[in-house]
Amino acid sequence: MITSIVTEPGYTVVENAPLAARNTFRVPARAELLIDVHDANALPDLFKLGAVKTGSVLILGEGSNVLLTRDWPGVVLCMAARGIRVLQDRADCALVRVEAGENWNDFVHWSLGRGFAGLENLVLIPGTVGAAPIQNIGAYGVEVREFIETVEAFDRHSGARVRLGNAECAFAYRDSVFKRAPDRYFVTAVEVLLPRQRELRLDYAGVREELAKMNIDSDAPSHAAVADAVMRLRTRKLPNPMLIGNAGSFFKNPLMPAAQADDLLREYPQLSTWPALDGQRKLSAAWLIESCDFKGLREGDAGVSSQHALVLVNYGTATGAQIWALAQRIIDAVQRRFGVMLEPEPQVI
Repeated sequence: MITSIVTEPGYTVVENAPLAARNTFRVPARAELLIDVHDANALPDLFKLGAVKTGSVLILGEGSNVLLTRDWPGVVLCMAARGIRVLQDRADCALVRVEAGENWNDFVHWSLGRGFAGLENLVLIPGTVGAAPIQNIGAYGVEVREFIETVEAFDRHSGARVRLGNAECAFAYRDSVFKRAPDRYFVTAVEVLLPRQRELRLDYAGVREELAKMNIDSDAPSHAAVADAVMRLRTRKLPNPMLIGNAGSFFKNPLMPAAQADDLLREYPQLSTWPALDGQRKLSAAWLIESCDFKGLREGDAGVSSQHALVLVNYGTATGAQIWALAQRIIDAVQRRFGVMLEPEPQVI
């Protein structure tokens, strides 16, 4: 049970806090301290507190990219500050500041509703704006790094708020400096450059086909129409975390040198691959997993979605440890059969 709740200017502290409602897998876990930060100006004083300054700190948004396999013996920090503000409004684009606690999907709709382009492929991705640069979220051929100008964060090393430009964020496929140094940075806001016109990305994972089903000409659809198509695709392919516990795609699509990928394709011509940076190719993790007969598998209340092989689900009372044990079985099976090592997308605690 919760032992106490303390409200201070700018933040709220809960001792022995339950986290089942704070993660989309809905797995049970508790935190020694849960701190919701409502004002980033409170962070310098907050990080001077003993438990926060010296203890283990886990940064949590909406819990849509984390698997908790145990209780957290320290502080869980959640950035709850919200707000969207146009900093510069130019003829061809606008620089927009978004507080870290804003819901990402709400912000995508905000941008489309005001005539901005570019984020339509990233619609319906769960989580907060503050989590977006950490994971460098991406979908349907677009990544958030293409729009980020600056990330504002609190740096535990210096004890001050810092601003990191796009290059300093060291973005990579589902990766960033924030993900590689999770104990250092606490993202407080993101500044994005939103264009008013941008070439559409339609050649990924059935977007054109979905537009055709909607009786929309794929040669000149609106950005809003592309967002509708992506929402239809995601809704059909991915289980809703509001109805069944999951964190979306659990595994990254593995990257491999092109020559090695060609060898695999000669043996398994049905394997889906896509060009990637630096002469690499991206392999379909879903195909690899489904080929190992895991799609639709259920072990107790832990399972693999029958809708999409990349999605692990909690049918009700599975623990994080049970879901992680299933994930490790999948990793081992794919490695044995194909010689390919899968990596989890969410942070596994």
